[in-house]
Parts: sequence; structure tokens; C-alpha cells
Amino acid sequence: MLIEYLVDIPTTVITSLIVIIIFMSFLIPKFLLQKKYLKFIVFSLLILSFWGIIADTFGFLSGGNSLDKLPNWYRIIVNGIYTSSNDSGFLLGILFTKKFYENQTELSRIQKQQKENELKLLRSQIDPHFLFNNLNTLDSLIDSNPEKAKEYISRLSLIYRYLIKTKDTEVMELANEIELAKNYIFLIQTRFGNDYEFNIEKNISLTDKFIPTGALQSLLENVVKHNKSDGTKSIKTTIQINEGWLIITNTKSKIIGKQESFGTGLKNLKMRYQLLSDEKIQVHNMDVKFEIFIPIIELSS
Repeated sequence: MLIEYLVDIPTTVITSLIVIIIFMSFLIPKFLLQKKYLKFIVFSLLILSFWGIIADTFGFLSGGNSLDKLPNWYRIIVNGIYTSSNDSGFLLGILFTKKFYENQTELSRIQKQQKENELKLLRSQIDPHFLFNNLNTLDSLIDSNPEKAKEYISRLSLIYRYLIKTKDTEVMELANEIELAKNYIFLIQTRFGNDYEFNIEKNISLTDKFIPTGALQSLLENVVKHNKSDGTKSIKTTIQINEGWLIITNTKSKIIGKQESFGTGLKNLKMRYQLLSDEKIQVHNMDVKFEIFIPIIELSS
């Protein structure tokens, strides 16, 4: 009958919207989110039955029935809960799904921002340590060997130009990091002479291969920090690049270098890899040598 379409559909829409508004604005924040589960269930059943009974009653009357033909009261309540749940459940499901994906998107944005902030903080911790270790070297070199000091300043400026250029870049091409390492090796050998030897072995193409910016320089710095030559035997360091890994191996000396800590070094690098890659750094501390494997990152297109 036409009256059923004129009455039942508007009634269903209105009662469903009222139920949804009550759930979203009152029941869920006041009881469910506050973990008052019993009150949530009781009030939910009351709301569903009340508005369901109203919808059923209008539908019953619009069909040409009289009030004296209504079912028993318990059937009215059960039918009301069923009707209200059925009418409003679909819309509530859509709203909850929409809210869920909005929250997931916001969570991803926050996590990404937090990750970027943590990476920038970790990157910023490298520069003061690096500067501290080199200013004293340059100070003594200016008087003893001015020509060497000029070359030292030139290499140091190349390194700082690289650090400034990549200050907001979390990973860099491995080829660029190798060039940075060569400049840093020059600084080490200028300062310590034959106390340290370095060898770079490349077994694969460096194209499309990345590591955290400044990672290799930081590891070379640790070699010098933790190993001191006795004057008769050099500390030998090999940088080997294999498929998936960059391996730094150095011989260990009996003379342990001065332990300095500015919140940088291996711990810093491990934290950076936790934020950048699923792969973990591998460290092998043996009797006569120290070996560290750092994953090579391949960025997905």
C-alpha cells in the first residue's frame, strides 16, 4: 500500500539515524570507551528496543492493523531490538569502517612523522662527534706540516660539504658513501701514518645500492676509537661489498683506545637501521678481529 511507503521508509530512516546518533555521541564514548561494558549493554538494549518498537508500531498500523492485534509485550520488545539493530546496523558498520580507516591513515601519518623526527635526531648526533675528533688534529697539523694541513682542510671541507648536502637524507647511494669513506680514510692516515691500513673490495655493482648516510664513516671512526696501534703492527681494516651486505673487518689491538661516548657509534647505527630496514646489523667480536655486517638497502620503486 502507498501509505506503507509514505510512513515506513521515513520512519525507518528517522529511527535509524536517531539510534546511530545516540550510539556515536553518548553510548560509545560514555560507556564503551570507559570500559563500562554492563551499562553499555543495558542502555544499548533499551535504546534499540525503544526505537525499534516505535518503528514496528508505525509499520504495523500503516498496514491497516489495529492496536489490539499487537503481539505479546515480550515479542514486541524482541522484534523491536531486532528491527532497530537490523535498520541501524548497516549504517553503523559503514561509519565504523570509515572511522577505522581514517584512524589507520592518521596513525600511519603520525608514525611516519615520528620516524622522520627520530632519524633526523640520530643524524644530528653524528656531526658534533666528527667535528670534535678532527679539530685537534688540524690544530697540530697546521704548525708541523702546512702543506698537509691544506690537503687535510680540503678533504675535511669535502666531507662537511657532503654532510651538509645530505643532512636531510636518511640513505645515500653506496658509491657516494664509498667516496666519503675515502676522504675520511685520508684524514685518518694523515693523522696516524702507518698505524692504520684500509682496503676496499667491491664484488658487485654499486648501482641502486644504499646505506644510511654517514654509516661507513661512523664505523671507520669506531675502528680508530677502539683500536690503537702499538707502533709495530698496523690495524688493518677491510671494507668488503657483497650482495646484500657491506662488511667491515678490522684486526684488534691489545692497546684499547680511549672510550669516548657522545651517544653515537654502533648503537646509533643500530637504531637507524631499526627505523629504515627490516634487516638487522650483525656484529662478530672475535679474539683477533672485529667484524660487522650492515645491510645494503635497495629502495623499492
